[in-house]
Amino acid sequence: MNAQTAFMDTDFTQLLVNSVESGEDAKKKALTNTVLAPRFYTTDFDAMDKIDVSSVREEWDLMMKEYEGDNNHDHFQRDATFAEEVKTLMSKLDENLKQEFYDFLIGSLTSEFSGCILYNEVRKNISNPDIKKLMTFMARDESRHAGFLNQSLKDFNFGIDLGELKRTKKYTFFRPKFIFYATYLSEKIGYARYISIFRQLERNPDKRFHPIFRWFERWCNDEYRHGESFALIMRADPKLLKGINVLWIRFFLLAVYATMYVRDHTRPALHDAMGLNATEYDFAVFKITTEITKQVFPVLLDTDHPKFKEGLDKLTSLSLLMDAAKTKKGIVSSLNQALLAAQALIVFGKLYFLPVIKSELPLQVRMTPTW
Repeated sequence: MNAQTAFMDTDFTQLLVNSVESGEDAKKKALTNTVLAPRFYTTDFDAMDKIDVSSVREEWDLMMKEYEGDNNHDHFQRDATFAEEVKTLMSKLDENLKQEFYDFLIGSLTSEFSGCILYNEVRKNISNPDIKKLMTFMARDESRHAGFLNQSLKDFNFGIDLGELKRTKKYTFFRPKFIFYATYLSEKIGYARYISIFRQLERNPDKRFHPIFRWFERWCNDEYRHGESFALIMRADPKLLKGINVLWIRFFLLAVYATMYVRDHTRPALHDAMGLNATEYDFAVFKITTEITKQVFPVLLDTDHPKFKEGLDKLTSLSLLMDAAKTKKGIVSSLNQALLAAQALIVFGKLYFLPVIKSELPLQVRMTPTW
């Protein structure tokens, strides 16, 4: 059986391992470090302290005024109908959908809190006034997002102690340029995902099975602005976008796109409930993200290449097979997991070497979100 056949034959209902039944389960899921799970990061603070944004000063100062204006300062407040909507709507959902939604909330919370921690740590360990101010604003936004998500988890008695999560989750060291590439993409693809979901549920309000989705439009504008910040930082240092760094940009583009695709295709009930086809949704998100990243990246992935989707489907099927293998013990299972991981690495390598699209960087960095 090849990987594609295995994917088509997979019974997703059998893959709901590590289901969330308690706050302890939610904490364990948040603490998990896997290829698909959000991580916590630290970086080289001395290098961050040396960032010079003088070459993009005009756009930078305008962006700082937007942060200072804080147009979302009163947005992340639950209205009077929130709790009642949760009770009414969630009571109608089957267990598979509930579990996928819990996984979505926990993953989103971990991702938002990861940004909050990183930005706060940078802020505390540097003196550069431009970057210190930026990190203060972004940590503020991510803290609101994480707190809002945690309130929704508390509705199910799955609230996570964020202080304990900060102390106990493992941290990964990333050089500043890797932070820039990865976080820029994370923020921009987060915008594309949230706005696509919001527009879908705006057109189909009967598919809105939880009130949190009503907050997504203004929420994703925070994500968009965060991405703009890293775009300006990268454009202020042209060497980050040349030479061998172009290869790193290709790597992070593919890693972020592939991670999203695989994760979304292991949550079929969640997308079905919103009336979304996971593949069509992901490629729509890729298209938006690709249009946005023209502002800073000299290369773009050709997501229309026929072998691109084929490779993502193979990665998805291999991921599902690895999840199934992890439920078994013994040397045979370990060898099987190693073989599947090697196959996934080969598929990723083939995707990496697909032709890319070269892009001319615009004179003006910032873009207005129009989606």
